[in-house]
Amino acid sequence: MKYFSTRGHPGEQTFEDVVLAGLAPDGGLYIPKDIPSLPENWQSEWAGTSYQKLAINILSLFISPDELPPTDLVSLVNRTYGVGPSAFRDPSITPLVQLDPKTYVLELFHGPTYAFKDLALQLVGNLFEYFLNRRNSRKAPGEPPEKLTVVGATSGDTGSAAIYGLRNKANISVFILFPQGRVSPIQEAQMTTVLDENIHSLSVSGTFDNCQDILKSLLADKQFNEKHRLGAVNSINWARILVQIVYYFSAYFQLLNNADVGVERSEIQFVVPTGNFGDILAGYYAKRMGLPMGKLGVATNSNDILARFWKSGSYQKVDPGAAPVAGGVYATVSPAMDIAVSSNFERLLWYLAYENTLHHDETSKRAVACEQVRDWMAAVKNRGTVDLSAVLESARRDFVADKADDEQTIATIRKYNETKSYLADPHTAVGLHAAEVFAKSNSIETVQVVLSTAHPAKFAEAVQRAHSLFDPQTVFGDLLSRERRVEAIVGTEEELVGLVRNAIDRVASRGHL
Repeated sequence: MKYFSTRGHPGEQTFEDVVLAGLAPDGGLYIPKDIPSLPENWQSEWAGTSYQKLAINILSLFISPDELPPTDLVSLVNRTYGVGPSAFRDPSITPLVQLDPKTYVLELFHGPTYAFKDLALQLVGNLFEYFLNRRNSRKAPGEPPEKLTVVGATSGDTGSAAIYGLRNKANISVFILFPQGRVSPIQEAQMTTVLDENIHSLSVSGTFDNCQDILKSLLADKQFNEKHRLGAVNSINWARILVQIVYYFSAYFQLLNNADVGVERSEIQFVVPTGNFGDILAGYYAKRMGLPMGKLGVATNSNDILARFWKSGSYQKVDPGAAPVAGGVYATVSPAMDIAVSSNFERLLWYLAYENTLHHDETSKRAVACEQVRDWMAAVKNRGTVDLSAVLESARRDFVADKADDEQTIATIRKYNETKSYLADPHTAVGLHAAEVFAKSNSIETVQVVLSTAHPAKFAEAVQRAHSLFDPQTVFGDLLSRERRVEAIVGTEEELVGLVRNAIDRVASRGHL
């Protein structure tokens, strides 16, 4: 299996190169040359297998055994998804919880940082380490080791998950950028209380989109990239998307084991709270591979660029009908989705462009799709808007979308706590609210699975507005009072990239990279 850039950068890359690079040199995102089909008897052969075995089966379809020997892949997966207090706390890794006959919640927050990002970033961290160790083992005696400087932008959960997945790993330094005042207290503490020498938390004035723009600028800076050997942990890194495909299959097989559901006669709808479009994009790949499901449900908060696209076909950073807000991003009670532009949406746009080309040969279709994506992304960057109505109907074939504002989110937390005895975090509540909207148009046979992306204790302030007796200390203990280390990056939008570049250079000058 080879990978190429959505924007057409020449050449195809190996899985190893794609994992270590993160972003393509032309600013595009890597996607697989082909989407593999499932084995003929996958339903019978994979039924009853562990989460670890499911992961091995699915990853094997995207990674050549010549590149990652099967025995090494098995070792990496089993080491990643161990069960224990400091690893994954539930034996099923992603347990499925039934709320009523037609509604389930797939809990993705049983990893070390209590968020769904652990499922991908624990393995991505081990992949970084594996590939670096293998490269360094091939070096001549006395030759300096190859190192990796991992840079991540986070709206909260990616940062802590990356830190926990990469702390104390040899030859890897980590710089996490988060928007000051726009993550929850628990999220910030999870990042800044990790004092390992290779971990560096940077608090950036601005929004998550500012942090993400800084990341992309650094990765696109060829000289700086080569100097520090940059890598990315955001969902722009293909490995993140690949690993997340697994839990859609896990949910399917858990439903299959429920005699009350009748998967054979029901349609499954996955509803996904999403900001950067990575979590739900994994579901799209699962569907393209052959996993039975209906339309995927896109659930956004008030930063609703995705919901607005599926309504009108226009992809606009700023909603012209809404009150203006500083930085173009509303600060909501579901901060992990406080994003103006969804980076992974570019991957879906490539497939939509490919399907809508008039050419018949593979080479021409791919080239035209890449050119179209380049033009669309340039329009978003330069004008903040692009008309995508030409592919809207194709997008509606596989997706529906809706949003929830803060008032609706808090009301949903309260409702499900009181009527279902289920306490949801605000992001999951956005998904539950959207699921209720989608259910009105679904067939009577549709079963909904809402992806729960974080433990409610990570967003205690929002949850306490709906359930005043909730105490996050029962989960995180003295986390908020522990020693911290963080560097403030304060400046104008134009200055931020240079300030972060300087921060990385300073650490390197001390010999810590």
